[in-house]
Amino acid sequence: MTTAATRRSDRRISPVFIGIVAVTAVTGWATWTGFAEQPGLAAFLFVTAAWIVSLCLHEYAHARTALHSGDISIGAKGYLTLNPLAYTHALLSIVLPVIFVIMGGIGLPGGAVFIERSRIKGRWRHSLISAAGPLTNVLFAIVCTAPFWLGALDGVPDPFRYALAFLALLQITAAILNFLPVPGLDGYGVIEPWLSHNIRRQVEPFAPFGLLAVFAVLFIPSVNAAFFDAIYWILGGLGIDDVERYCGQNLYRFWGDVNEYCTVDR
Repeated sequence: MTTAATRRSDRRISPVFIGIVAVTAVTGWATWTGFAEQPGLAAFLFVTAAWIVSLCLHEYAHARTALHSGDISIGAKGYLTLNPLAYTHALLSIVLPVIFVIMGGIGLPGGAVFIERSRIKGRWRHSLISAAGPLTNVLFAIVCTAPFWLGALDGVPDPFRYALAFLALLQITAAILNFLPVPGLDGYGVIEPWLSHNIRRQVEPFAPFGLLAVFAVLFIPSVNAAFFDAIYWILGGLGIDDVERYCGQNLYRFWGDVNEYCTVDR
């Protein structure tokens, strides 16, 4: 098995990741119980920490799939430890996504881990490696929305429910953006192995600018409205209504104007 080539230390969970998970748990508890004097601050820390956890799992999924597909160099790079500081593009993978969440409430796709593709044989394996990351966001979104579509919200405090709704929105936006067949994004990585060599060679120079192009297009009002209408439609299908989604985003931005409608029980 390919995992036999990795040392146990290469697969040991990083204390950094454990610390992030601990922050998620503590702030989640504070959001649920109302322990903090400012529920918005607790929700902000909870959602941000949980978002970083999802980013780590996203990159881990790429790395783990690559390992089982033949790239035995993955372990030595530290990707299997879930340590966000070990990623080749820590700025793209962690810092920028968090900044975009804080500024605009959108799930920015992270930068991929460095995979030695020459070690991997078979187009399906290459496609699966690229798809593994955004599929993790899909799974994360399903977990966040499960209480909504299962009708298991009895007894769940409003702040925690709103925080889950906003976290689900981030996961869905990240999954959709990542699956776009744009050079530089995972969606293009899924279809790239099936393209001709000439097409791949012509597209390759544009890969570093793919994500920037996507966000430039999203600044077009009509495109932005259509994109978020699709996001809200998906959230509605998963049991999250407009009020829960709106109040979640409002609660997260605790430094702004607080809408009184979101601070009372419905």
